[in-house]
Amino acid sequence: MRILFFVLTLLTGAIAFSQSNSEFRGVWIATVDNIDWPHKGMYSVNSQKNEFIRQLDMHQQNGMNAVIVQVRAAADAFYPSALEPWSEWLTGMQGRSPYPYYDPLQFMIEETHKRGMEFHAWLNPYRANYNIRSSSIASNHITKIHPDWFLNYGDKKYFDPGNKQAQQHVINVVRDIVQRYDVDAIHMDDYFYPYRITGKEFPDNASYKRSGSTLSKGDWRRSNVDSIIKALNTAIKEEKPFCKFGISPFGVWRNKTADPDGSNTKAGQTNYDDLYANILLWLQQGWVDYVAPQLYWEIGHKLADYQELIKWWSEHSYGRHIYIGHGIYRSNERNAAWKNPNELPNQLKLLRETPNVKGSIYFSSTSFYRNPNGWNDSLRNNYYKNPAVIPEMDWLPQRDKGTH
Repeated sequence: MRILFFVLTLLTGAIAFSQSNSEFRGVWIATVDNIDWPHKGMYSVNSQKNEFIRQLDMHQQNGMNAVIVQVRAAADAFYPSALEPWSEWLTGMQGRSPYPYYDPLQFMIEETHKRGMEFHAWLNPYRANYNIRSSSIASNHITKIHPDWFLNYGDKKYFDPGNKQAQQHVINVVRDIVQRYDVDAIHMDDYFYPYRITGKEFPDNASYKRSGSTLSKGDWRRSNVDSIIKALNTAIKEEKPFCKFGISPFGVWRNKTADPDGSNTKAGQTNYDDLYANILLWLQQGWVDYVAPQLYWEIGHKLADYQELIKWWSEHSYGRHIYIGHGIYRSNERNAAWKNPNELPNQLKLLRETPNVKGSIYFSSTSFYRNPNGWNDSLRNNYYKNPAVIPEMDWLPQRDKGTH
């Protein structure tokens, strides 16, 4: 009996170790509106470099093995580009290059790879002007060159997803990044068609009529998004077959009340019905390599329970990787659940018990500065104490590790 107990103990330990030994542990670093990097008004090149290194070192100490950095937030660029101007959030004015000159994307990739971490280049696909009243817009910005490609909605300007030329521009931008930079992945967030504004319809009636489509407007919108996702994956793999393509969608695909395949949730907006992003189709067709649903709700949330949703995404992975987006920024809210030091540890425990779920991504980087609820300590001393490698995707060719 003692021998059996010893063997079982060894097996249990081996299983626990294997879970933590291969796990995606990422952090979103948002540049839009200077959320994480660089800080507002930080236009000194040395300050930008030092701040990025500071964040990388903190995440490495916390046990992370990847960063997802926003390099194109509004049809702009955190790198030299012939297609789009320098970002206003880098230098204070769109189109102004950093001085003294440097390539921020190249710098960030090199520093990330030095630490043995993956670099995922995060792009917002369709947002073109963050605030039509106050944003700095360069004379060579795509909205100036092709104003007919864009639609105003609320205080923002968006590419028209139904415009094939606009789609091709986004594809060209992605192909350019993958071709010129040693990125490990291209990452897109949840903004396809924009979130609904109460009482306002997205103004694409003319585009819909011009298309001559016999589909309903909703199905036509979904087909527009489907087509660019498929084309993006093709472009990425043509340039570098090992380069991953990931999406971080809103946390609810559809509510069960609208679709028997949906989750037992009561989300006010959903991917399928409001953002026109049919994530399940992309997973089924293999057009994406990973999905990181933004499960920014707590365990037991009345409308969108973390536990219900992690189970639902696990059951709908279709052989692709699922990483869970954790909303640690919410620790700054008055919500009692996010003041509970056990909320994140309990989420991680559930995650590791759930089949097909292979890791986490945290929103967002500078939230860790406060060591919210002691979670830096929890990760360093417990959950991420042992280093982990990025889970392999057996459908992709393995890159030469020497290229880092």
